[in-house]
Amino acid sequence: MKRASSSPKRSSAIAAPVAFLLVLGLVSLYDLTLADRRYLRVYGASSSSSSPMASSLLSQVCDLTRGEWVPDAANAPYYSNLTCPLIDELQNCMKFGKPSLEFLRWRWRPDGCELPRFDAARFLDAMRGKSMAFVGDSLARNHFKSLLCILSQAARPVEVGTEPEIDVTGRAVRQDYYYGSHDFTASLFWSPFLVKANQSNATLGMWDVHLDAPDDRWASHVADFDYVVLSGTNWFLRPSVYYEGGRAVACNGGTSCGVRGNLTELAVPQALRAAFRTALGAVASSEGFRGKAILRTVTPAHFENGQWNTGGDCVRTRPYRRGGRALGAFEAEYHSAQVEALRETKARTKGAELLLMDITEAMNLRPDGHPSRYGHPPGGSVEGDFVVDCLHWCLPGPIDLWSELLSHMLLPPMSI
Repeated sequence: MKRASSSPKRSSAIAAPVAFLLVLGLVSLYDLTLADRRYLRVYGASSSSSSPMASSLLSQVCDLTRGEWVPDAANAPYYSNLTCPLIDELQNCMKFGKPSLEFLRWRWRPDGCELPRFDAARFLDAMRGKSMAFVGDSLARNHFKSLLCILSQAARPVEVGTEPEIDVTGRAVRQDYYYGSHDFTASLFWSPFLVKANQSNATLGMWDVHLDAPDDRWASHVADFDYVVLSGTNWFLRPSVYYEGGRAVACNGGTSCGVRGNLTELAVPQALRAAFRTALGAVASSEGFRGKAILRTVTPAHFENGQWNTGGDCVRTRPYRRGGRALGAFEAEYHSAQVEALRETKARTKGAELLLMDITEAMNLRPDGHPSRYGHPPGGSVEGDFVVDCLHWCLPGPIDLWSELLSHMLLPPMSI
């Protein structure tokens, strides 16, 4: 928010009391023992201000993780299905006729500040000569495509590399996109557990998950990147046997424990916490990596009147108001597991900077931004019998907030 500079006399008159109040505020906001959150300083001083003290007094600190969605009819989406050819069909809600586009007319307003819109040209300039990796499941891909589409305002990349390795699930293990105009590479790694995992029984959908061993398909390349964005929660719900030191030590209930009846059941959030500790530790201890790793927190699904396979759907056309929807028990546990994994890894490692992108509360309020039945033609499906999608996000849509947050976490604050 832009504010005019006061006269030198007025600035000096208010400097002492306001500075005192600001110090008190900063001390309380930066007490990270209460909450492991990333704060953004937004400078509102005029670039023509001649007084460093005045500039400091006009600064403000806000918590990007808390706020509300407010109407934003003035600004068009960053892109559309006509301007960005990189949108996956399953998130192409405009193409497949989502009835209401009202979900595009809202923006996230954090408590205490205004979040500036994404500046594609500025982001690419800051990424010149650098590289960024997204690691995770299909929601990591959802975020990756959001970023590429927003950047398409300024430049379009070329997909590079050899024929990709195909995972047992049918996904490409790695995809690389290169912006020649800025010598910037953005890469996507398919690794839904983040750690080493192999499908042990395709019929039952069972997995062997090695909680103490990172997935080398991405971990062996960490030193090649300046930024690594880690995420992933949903695949941990699949029947799994957990390994440590190469030995089966636990299972996550149901089918997996029935097959290996001598194993102790381990709650999914505990397994998730262990996997994120391992993944973050692999980044932090990687020889040659001096960049930043960002953990993106869990994004809630919004199935109502049933689940994905029992008739559930997401037909709301507006965001919830602040406090209008409580975070589900599972999502709350996953969120806590991720935050704890980050805190524990930061406490025992040095070198790499580990950051938290906490999008959970903001996305919990957006039941209107999912494809629902509009990520495929009528009669089609998302995958198998999976017809309604209330987990992934339309492009464009609320998920573009993640790229806005990413930009403001990685780029220096602007004086405006």
